[in-house]
Amino acid sequence: MVTDRPIVVAGAGAIGCFVGGMLAAAGRRVALLVRPRVKTEIERFGLRLTDFDGSENKLGAGQLALSEDPSIFHSAGIVLVTVKSADTADVAEQIARHAPHDAVIVSLQNGIGNVAVLREHLGDRRVLAGMVPFNVIAMGEGRFHRSTSGDIHVGKDDANTALALSVARLTVRASRDITGVQWGKLIINLNNALSALSDMPLAAQLADRDWRRLFADQMAEGLAALKAAGIAPVSATPIPMGWTPALLRLPDVIFNAILGRTMKIDPEARSSMWQDLKHGRKTEIDYLQGAVIALAEQSNVDVPLMRRIVALIKEAEAAGKGPPGLTPQADWGAA
Repeated sequence: MVTDRPIVVAGAGAIGCFVGGMLAAAGRRVALLVRPRVKTEIERFGLRLTDFDGSENKLGAGQLALSEDPSIFHSAGIVLVTVKSADTADVAEQIARHAPHDAVIVSLQNGIGNVAVLREHLGDRRVLAGMVPFNVIAMGEGRFHRSTSGDIHVGKDDANTALALSVARLTVRASRDITGVQWGKLIINLNNALSALSDMPLAAQLADRDWRRLFADQMAEGLAALKAAGIAPVSATPIPMGWTPALLRLPDVIFNAILGRTMKIDPEARSSMWQDLKHGRKTEIDYLQGAVIALAEQSNVDVPLMRRIVALIKEAEAAGKGPPGLTPQADWGAA
């Protein structure tokens, strides 16, 4: 059975190390395909997993297998793909060469198109879409910190892969509408770029009504594009997705009370796009805002603010000076 074999994390960065580490802490056999820097860090310091609620797990390097060689897939029962979207095709080819044909492949990536890319390269293998709602920050010296709340969702299948991956303090839920869940996450992830441009922690940025109005305007563009395409996004919170722009525009006191009941955010939480700009890496803007813009073009929906945000992120990437620390007014700009 595939559940008797190791779970291999393909591309263990912040999300991959945290998810893989939590699975290993719960007693699962886990292997991480990692970059040399991450491998050296874990071998030296072990793996330390901290959470916004103050909990902590520590693992020694010997509690999971670490490798830079994709042959580590050879005995995988489940492969969790956590690479950046631009690297999906490359990792799919590695999986195709090395993983058993009956291994279950689960995409835990940002964006919408990764499962299609995986299936294109993996033929008739079982590939499931997934959604990770929380942020993880790589703190250095083997520490990975989960800074926001939420449960992982994976597409429902006959083998109940979601249940096989669910452990204490890392709940994985099966979803019958994983495409809607992914689009819902993508619409929320439109704020990643705003967080990066602001150079503010997520909690502070969301506490600022001007930033929330900008987020609401961008979200409204995205929801209009989805509606025109006949796509119904699924909210990851009890608040219906269609209500969210109006809630974001509420006065601070009311909004903060609602947010506190639906989501927990560490005061130092940062978006993955902020981390990319901080470390001079290419962002996933083309797979977030870019995916909505492509959808909007198919339906002739105008998304000027979203185009403005993409241009600003591209400028920051090209400058290579990290998050630019813009104001909401600068982001609105010509849009």
